[in-house]
Amino acid sequence: MPKHLVIVESPAKARTIERYLGGDYQVLASYGHVRDLPENPGKGKFGVDVDHDFAPEYVVTDDRRRQVSAIEKAARSADAVYLATDLDREGEAIAWHVAEAANVPASKARRVTFSEITEGAIREAFASPREIDLDLVDAQQARRIVDRLVGYTLSPLLSRKVRGGLSAGRVQSVAVRLVVEREREIRAFVAREYWTLEALLAAPDGTRFTADVVRIAGKALDLGDGDTARRHATALRPQRPVVDSVATRPSKRNPAPPFTTSTLQQEASRKLGFSPKRTMSIAQRLYEGVDTPDGHAGLITYMRTDSTAIAGVAMAEAQAVIRDRFGDRYGTGKGRVHKTRAKGAQEAHESIRPTSFRRDPDSMRAHLKAEELRLYRLIWQRAIASQMAPKELETTTVELTAGDYRLRASATRTLFDGFARVYTEGTDDAAEEAERTLPPLREGDATRVLDVTSTQHFTEPPPRYTEATLIKALEEHGIGRPSTYAATISTILERGYVRVEERRLLPEEIGEIVTDLLVAHFGEYVDLAFTARMEEELDEVARGEREWVPLLRAFFGPLKERVDEKRRELKRRDFTTEATDEVCSEGHPMVIRLGRNGKFLACSTYPEHKETRPLPGDEAPRLEGDGEACPRCGEGTLTTRRGRFGAFVGCSRYPDCDYIRRDGPPPPEQLPFEVVCPKHADGILTARRARRTGNVFWGCSAYPRCDFTTNDPPTGAIHDAHDDGKGAVARKGEAGLCLS
Repeated sequence: MPKHLVIVESPAKARTIERYLGGDYQVLASYGHVRDLPENPGKGKFGVDVDHDFAPEYVVTDDRRRQVSAIEKAARSADAVYLATDLDREGEAIAWHVAEAANVPASKARRVTFSEITEGAIREAFASPREIDLDLVDAQQARRIVDRLVGYTLSPLLSRKVRGGLSAGRVQSVAVRLVVEREREIRAFVAREYWTLEALLAAPDGTRFTADVVRIAGKALDLGDGDTARRHATALRPQRPVVDSVATRPSKRNPAPPFTTSTLQQEASRKLGFSPKRTMSIAQRLYEGVDTPDGHAGLITYMRTDSTAIAGVAMAEAQAVIRDRFGDRYGTGKGRVHKTRAKGAQEAHESIRPTSFRRDPDSMRAHLKAEELRLYRLIWQRAIASQMAPKELETTTVELTAGDYRLRASATRTLFDGFARVYTEGTDDAAEEAERTLPPLREGDATRVLDVTSTQHFTEPPPRYTEATLIKALEEHGIGRPSTYAATISTILERGYVRVEERRLLPEEIGEIVTDLLVAHFGEYVDLAFTARMEEELDEVARGEREWVPLLRAFFGPLKERVDEKRRELKRRDFTTEATDEVCSEGHPMVIRLGRNGKFLACSTYPEHKETRPLPGDEAPRLEGDGEACPRCGEGTLTTRRGRFGAFVGCSRYPDCDYIRRDGPPPPEQLPFEVVCPKHADGILTARRARRTGNVFWGCSAYPRCDFTTNDPPTGAIHDAHDDGKGAVARKGEAGLCLS
C-alpha cells in the first residue's frame, strides 16, 4: 500500500509523475482549482466579507467534490502529502486550497515544485520539499478578490445603465480600451501623399544597380505630389552620378531569447496562426508528458513564465547538440544568458525550452499530433537558436552626387548565418529586407542613369492589434501576467466587446460604448498606469513586502463610493439613445436606440408607439414576400426586418401581430387525438418543428410554463399504471414507451 500521497492538477501530469516515483507513492489529480469564490453569492454580495478584512467565502465547486473527497480519504492513511501543483502563484494557491478543503494536517503537508517533468527534476524536487509559500497564496487571493470586487461592482452598473448581461474587469476593460483607442486613431488618421525616386544606374563595368534619391539641394527628400516628382525624375535622367564614398560596415545580429509565455503566444500567432488559448492548451500537453523513445516524459518546461533564463545544465546540453549538428563555429562555448526585459517580470522560473535538446522535433514526429509537433518544433528551434553564435553581416553603403541630387545605394549580405540557420524571429507588420549585392565601386567613379522611377505612397495609420500584438502591448505596459494573457483575450472576444477580422481585432459598438462610460466615469480604474501599478503591488504581496488586506481596503473604498455615486447620477438614455431628424409614421421624432443586435431607429414615444426601423444604410435587402398583406391579421403589410439570426419577413404591426413568414418545410401535422401532457397534465402535446434541424417533436401546449418535449410520436394509448391520464404511450422503434 502506498505510503505517500502526491497531488497534481491534471491526470496527464499524474500519469507522468507516477512512473518516476514508484509504488510507495499514490498520485491523484485535483483537476485544477477545487475551491473558489461562489459564482452567485446573492444580490449585492461578492462572496467576500468586505466588512471583516475581505475574508473570502470559499466554496468547494460542485464538479470538484468527488476529487476533494478522494484526496481527503487518501490523505488520512498517508504518511506525507506532497502538493506538487504548478510552481507559480496559481499553483501555490491550488496547493493551499487542496490542503484546506481536504483537511490535510500541516504536519503531513509538503510542497514540491519543478519546472520540468523529467525523472531527474522530479526526484530532485521530492528530495527537498518545503512549506506552502503563504505570500504567494496571499498574492493570488488578493488578485482574485480585486477582480471579483471590480467585476461585481461595475458589471451590475453597466447592465443597469447600458444593457443587460454586460461585464467589466480590471484587466479585460483595459484590453478593450486599447483596441477601441487604436481603432479611433485609425479613423482619425488622415493619409498624407508622398513620392519617392529610385534611379536605375549602370556602374563603369556595365553592372546595373538601384539607388534612392535621399536629398535634393541639401534638403531631405520631401515630394508631396506627382508633378513635382516627375519633374525631378526628368531632370535626373541625363545626369552622371559620381560616387562620393563607399563604406563597408560589419555587424552582428544576436538571436532572440528563448520563449516566455507572452513571446510564445505572439510567435505562435504569427507563424502558426494559433490563438493564445490554443497555444497554451497545446503547450500544457507538451509540458505534462507524452510517450517518447525514452519513455513517458514532459517535453517542455513550465509554460507560464516571464523569464528568459535557461538552466546551466540545459545550456551545456544545447552546446553539445549545436556542435554535433552544425559544427563548433555555431556554438558559443559556454552558452548565452539572456536578460529578462518584461516589465514587472516575477518569480525566477526558467524560460520555455525543451526538457532535452537531444529530443529534436523530427525524432518526435511519430509521437505527437500535428499541432503538437508544430508548436514543439517552434519551441525547440527558438531555444536552440538562442544558444547559437550570432549572425554576421556586412553592409555596404554607396553615396553618389549628381548636381543637386544626393543618392544612396546600400546592400547587406550574410557572412555567416549563425543562429539564422535554425530560426529567425517573425514580425507582425514589416517584411525583412531581402539581401542584395552592389557592383565594385570606388570613390570618383562615374555612373550612368538608365531610368528614374517615381512612386506614389501614402502614410499609413497605426495597424490594428492582432491577438499577438495586443498581448505584447499588455506586457509592455505591465498589465496582466503570464497566466492571464490568453484568458484576457478569450474573455473580450466571448463577451462580444471585440471581434476578429482577418486576424485583426476590431471593437464592437457595445465595446466602444462601455469603454466611453468607463473612461468618463471610472477613468483611473481603466488607466494603463493604474492597472500596472496594481500589478506591481500584487507582486509586492507575493514577495512578502506588502500586506494584502490594507491593499484591498485602499482599493475598494473609493471604488464603492464612486459606483454608488454613478448609480444615482447616470441615466440609461445617456448611453443608449441619440436624437435624430427622422420622424415615425405618426409624426413623432425618432431616436437611435441601442439593442442587442446594434443600433436602430425607434419612436421616441415608446412604449406608447413601438415603431422601429433600421438605420439608413443598414436596411436588409428586400426578401420575397415584402410588401404583401399579412396573412394572419390582414391589416399590416409584410416587411423585411433584421433580427438576431439575420434578415426575415414579418408583419409591420409587430408586436400587435407577431406573424413571421417562414420558408422551408411545412408545419407538421397535428395528432388526430388529444394526448395529455405527462408532466403536469395542464396541456396537450402538439407537434412542432425544430427551427434549426427541421425535425418534428411533440411539446406541451402550455409552453413556456411547461417545457416537456419528446421526439417519440405519441400513440394515443394510456399506460394502465396511470389513472390520472398522464401515462401517455409513445412509439419507440417497434416498442411502446410510457412518457411519464
